[in-house]
Amino acid sequence: MSPTKSPVAPFKPNTIAIVGKYFAAGLAVSLPDIAGFLKSSGYNVVFETETAQNIDAHGYETMTPEQIGRHADAAVIVGGDGTMLGIARLLAPFNVPLIGINQGRVGFMTDIPLESVMPVLYEMLAGKVEIESRALLEATVMRDGANIFSALACNDVVVSRGATSGMVELTVEVDGRFMYKQRSDGLIVATPTGSTAYALSAGGPILHPGLSGIVLVPIAPHALSNRPIVVTDTSEIVIEIIGGREVSANFDMQSLTSLSHGDRIVIARSLHTITFLHPAGWSYYDTLRQKLHWNEYPSTNGS
Repeated sequence: MSPTKSPVAPFKPNTIAIVGKYFAAGLAVSLPDIAGFLKSSGYNVVFETETAQNIDAHGYETMTPEQIGRHADAAVIVGGDGTMLGIARLLAPFNVPLIGINQGRVGFMTDIPLESVMPVLYEMLAGKVEIESRALLEATVMRDGANIFSALACNDVVVSRGATSGMVELTVEVDGRFMYKQRSDGLIVATPTGSTAYALSAGGPILHPGLSGIVLVPIAPHALSNRPIVVTDTSEIVIEIIGGREVSANFDMQSLTSLSHGDRIVIARSLHTITFLHPAGWSYYDTLRQKLHWNEYPSTNGS
């Protein structure tokens, strides 16, 4: 199933959870303000447990991410993309729709400015909303035939060398067929969502989130002929570590496991998806233009 977007769809939540980057400046005020707005609008409002511990959430029920997944109809995420990534992986098995309020620096996934959150939320809760589904990756680290680590990734799975070690040597198979052997600083395996993250800074292409693809991007490869490649998202990708020291695999830069020679990282599209809710009229190209400064033109006056 490919990621999809519906133009304008019914959205009638009852219980709305709030998750925040609670240590960011100003959120101790803005999170209760958002909660108060939602409560006064007739919604049942709950706070994610760790978020509530760092702000004044008096009078509101608190829930763990698993409880939010089981009981909430939507979640408002206030922070940056890192905050969104952390909670999205936890809520993905429950398919709770996510609304992203940007308090970070980039915000490809948290696309609503904090300063305009109330009127935008009002319009969205009135039904003026676009619904978008995005793919995740599921990765398993196999050692001597045993599963030693598993995780979901919204953005990417990254195999990389240690900070003070030499290159990592690895092989890559796609659907059981050998693709290449590589010496590099590592390899990024990214979703279309993750194509604008680490993969982009390593020279990978931008994939529209509606594409059914997975991009593999070498990090500083020894051979310049090792180029990024996009494979179908029905593929099973297997990376085997054959050389290098202090090699690790990380998932969305938030979960980490150490790797040994002979370890195999098996990566495939997850059965779960992430559902993002956007304001009516939202455009992915508007996001790219704003975040990548495509709307800025070179000066013509020599200054």
